[in-house]
Amino acid sequence: MDNLQKLFETQTRAWNAYTDLWINTTKAFLGEESSPVKKPEDGDRRFRHPAWDEHPFYSLIKQSYLVAADAMQSAIAEVDGVDEATAHKMRFYTRQFVDAMSPSNFPLTNPEVMQATLESKGDNLLKGLQNLIDDFDGESGQLRISMTDREAFALGRNVATTPGKVVFQNDLLQLLQFEPSTVQTYKQPLLIMPPWINKYYVLDLQPQNSLIKWLVAQGHTVFVVSWVNPDASLGHKDFADYVTEGALAAIDAVTQATGEPQVNLVGYCIGGTLLAATLAYMQETGDSRVASATFFVTLIDFSIPGDLGVFIDEQQLESLERTMAERGYHDGREMAAAFNMLRANDLIWSFYVRNYLLGKEPAPFDLLYWNADSTRLPAKMHSTYLRTMYLENRFKEPGGFSVAGVPIDVSKIRTPAYFISTEEDHIAPWQGTYLGAQLFSGPVRFVLGKSGHIAGIINPPDANKYGYYTGPQVDLPAAEWHAAAEPHAGSWWSDWQAWLEQYSGEQVPARRPGAAGQAILEDAPGSYVKMP
Repeated sequence: MDNLQKLFETQTRAWNAYTDLWINTTKAFLGEESSPVKKPEDGDRRFRHPAWDEHPFYSLIKQSYLVAADAMQSAIAEVDGVDEATAHKMRFYTRQFVDAMSPSNFPLTNPEVMQATLESKGDNLLKGLQNLIDDFDGESGQLRISMTDREAFALGRNVATTPGKVVFQNDLLQLLQFEPSTVQTYKQPLLIMPPWINKYYVLDLQPQNSLIKWLVAQGHTVFVVSWVNPDASLGHKDFADYVTEGALAAIDAVTQATGEPQVNLVGYCIGGTLLAATLAYMQETGDSRVASATFFVTLIDFSIPGDLGVFIDEQQLESLERTMAERGYHDGREMAAAFNMLRANDLIWSFYVRNYLLGKEPAPFDLLYWNADSTRLPAKMHSTYLRTMYLENRFKEPGGFSVAGVPIDVSKIRTPAYFISTEEDHIAPWQGTYLGAQLFSGPVRFVLGKSGHIAGIINPPDANKYGYYTGPQVDLPAAEWHAAAEPHAGSWWSDWQAWLEQYSGEQVPARRPGAAGQAILEDAPGSYVKMP
């Protein structure tokens, strides 16, 4: 109300749109040709049923909703006099409300649900009610919407099937070494540090989309960290412990298992932030065992946190820290719910309609099976991560973070680095990951894939999907880099392999787990990944 002119303009636009809508709807009811006043955005799958366009009544409902949604979001976007963080929250939660109020989410205004109800005489709603009851978690009092048929998958049977052995473990991790599938392998081993917010096997789903299997087939000796699913007994573990007892312990084990003095490292998401902390610490201590570093969708400079920023402020962190102090950990299911809100139409409401209104059983989908297999996070580590990185953005500052009492500076990192980010990433926006790539002192190759945080990374060449961009040096602003970048069809994996070859050394006879005399603890995928 402080700016009546903008309010008047917003209302006038909405009024004019509704006037046009009623005129066009009248034409449609009279059998005349009419064009829609408002169309869904590209990729909006809520209104795919033909009746949304062909039936005047449902077309009116759809367009009326889209006009109202646009009016609300435009009005919020144009509010003056609030800081950007508050404005971001306003936009985010307005979108959550708008998405929840979609006519596709209600039986009487969803033509597909109405058709199913009439054809089955309401059996779909009865089945949907049973699905709702089954998904209700009586212990927590929360609804856990099923996204996939969990009975369709089992670790080691049809996901996480690449053959390997557990060759090392401590309180935080098991280290898996995979069996070679080539006669010779590159001299330098490859160690992958996935995020510990979920489990490692997003990189080893099924054979046709397993990055680990593909890397083994390219001739790499592949190791991967399988993080423990911590309970209250590990609540005291801090982010720096994940460097010393996690990354550095894994590097020690890899060099001992292969006899090689250097390794190539990969970090995914928070695993990439861990990789940056590890490299900076190694730089300070004169440790030169890393030949190259690859960062999958990794934030190092947290200036652009994306929509996750709406959950992180002093008040919310204090509340979270009180809860974690009681438990000793952060429940991964709560974090998964927050991630789902970033794409509510795809990850919440589409399943709500399918499971509870249409009464369908969840379909088997390996990626969603993995997504639901969430992990806990140690209380101290999670607090440090949210405060130091997200809230205060001190990780990028010289001396802003310490490991084992040693202040680190990521800008001193001279290790050759490859950054892969994705255009539609809601968790680690590529403009933010680009800022992190600009911090390093060594050579950096920045590549931008299409799609999002998971699908853009798990993009095997045989699928021939999405595509990616390669561009100039990272000394340009992000928008200028993108404008100058060259598009490519297919998967970025092939580009990465060509880059990785130059740091992988000569071909040597393939190395098998245990060949250097280290103990074999158990078969992959190991026991840590199976911890509930």
